[in-house]
Amino acid sequence: MKAYIVQPYYSFEETDLDRYYHGMIDLLDTVGTDADIIVLPEYADVPAACESKNAFHGSIAKYNADIKERARAAAIRCHAIVFFNAADETETGWRNTTYALDREGNVVYKYYKAHPAPSEVKTEREGGNELDVGYSYEFRQPDVAVIEGIRFGFMTCYDFYFYESFAPLARQHVDVIIGCSHQRTDTHEALSIINRFLCYNTNAYLLRASVSLGEDSAICGCSTAIAPDGTVLRDMKSEIGVACVDLDPHAKYYKAAGFRGAPKAHYEYMEEGRRPWLYRNGGASVLPFDKYMPYPRICAHRGYNTVAPENTMPAFGAAVAMGAEEIEFDLWATKDGRLVTAHDPNLERVSNGKGNIWDYTLAELKALDFGSHFSEKYKDLRLPTFEEILQKLAGRVIMNIHVKIWDTRQAEMIEEIASLIEKYDCERHVYFMTVNTDMLLAMRKRLPHAGYCRGAEPNNEVMIEEAIKHGFDKVQIVSWHPYNKEMVDRCHAHGIICNYCQADTPADARRIRDMGFDCILTNDFHAIKTALEG
Repeated sequence: MKAYIVQPYYSFEETDLDRYYHGMIDLLDTVGTDADIIVLPEYADVPAACESKNAFHGSIAKYNADIKERARAAAIRCHAIVFFNAADETETGWRNTTYALDREGNVVYKYYKAHPAPSEVKTEREGGNELDVGYSYEFRQPDVAVIEGIRFGFMTCYDFYFYESFAPLARQHVDVIIGCSHQRTDTHEALSIINRFLCYNTNAYLLRASVSLGEDSAICGCSTAIAPDGTVLRDMKSEIGVACVDLDPHAKYYKAAGFRGAPKAHYEYMEEGRRPWLYRNGGASVLPFDKYMPYPRICAHRGYNTVAPENTMPAFGAAVAMGAEEIEFDLWATKDGRLVTAHDPNLERVSNGKGNIWDYTLAELKALDFGSHFSEKYKDLRLPTFEEILQKLAGRVIMNIHVKIWDTRQAEMIEEIASLIEKYDCERHVYFMTVNTDMLLAMRKRLPHAGYCRGAEPNNEVMIEEAIKHGFDKVQIVSWHPYNKEMVDRCHAHGIICNYCQADTPADARRIRDMGFDCILTNDFHAIKTALEG
């Protein structure tokens, strides 16, 4: 098959939009009628950099319909499969989209960029173009379009940097990867490394179309065709024009799978020896980060503690299994510096022990019964450590972690908390709540990507002042201090999320929701969830 790759000039001046759009179309018109596949670069409807969201969307409005018609005409003229990238207008907004057209010019597939770039995600106020990226927070397998028996996979620009996505793509047995791209800040050498690495790890061809920043530029460009063994068939570097290569899309590269091993694709050899528990989080069960999760939310306070003992693994597991997006629990330090969860420092209400948590070692606490006080069915249930919670639930639920380490070992314990958060790769899935401002500031310095919530001491009003002063992400307003809707509105005016602790009846939960609270903590998760969703 003959594949043509189009690499037009790209300008950083939005006054050049017309000139370089038509320059790209002129190149497209030179593609030979012997073409089987044609690939155009990313954002063919935004052919120059735009300074503002309005300019970016204005370019889409001007060129989007035209590039679709031009691509269709090229498919028909050349009787070729055409891949081009342009915005797609959905019910929820514009998306970065790679279109696949069959030889008759019909749209047969759309690929929505798996990893929208920060400029696409950010709001206009943040300096971004504010595209629709909601789909990217949901699990999906790598996209594959089967056209004429060829399995096409896709990567768009920013996607190329996420090496962890190469293995899932390889497992789809793709033949050709279509890469509509820009990558305007990488050198030719870096792009070659990334592209060859992709092909070698997926056992697929890459057809990547980008843009040139000028014949003398050492960055961007590199529209390329690469074989499954990493052989570069064509690299345009900063050339402006059209490249043509011959390829057999079904050809594969097999090598000895280790010393004296049978021939296999590289990724098959890798799969034989994978240890996913070392580096893969839970895939489909992983939630979007806390900042991306929608509101309003219901938080299972101390877990789902009407069906299992509070602050235990059964309570947390029941909440997550019932659909809780967020759980709350408390952290204390043991005598020997281990982190455990229990609401009270004193053991008598929740176990058969006496005295305070900090007077016991972890081994001594593990010998106590934390279940019989709730029900004989939970007899000999053990107190969970912070690490045990993370081992089972990191990334699968947002964690509202109430830090209650009030002794002289705060710095030591903050480091232990941070180390465990990093170990289980869940910094963006947790936030820390405490009444101690200094502790929150120290933790934020150590874990800058986590969330921080000021607790309501000495009262809700002082808490809000502290949150505004220090730029904390959230506050946790409590029912036992005076509160009102004006407090909620003031927090929202400063971009602060408002938790409410706690509502355990449907009527109370509805009242709190109607006041505008973002997250309601409750001890009876299912009842409150049912009431608010009904």
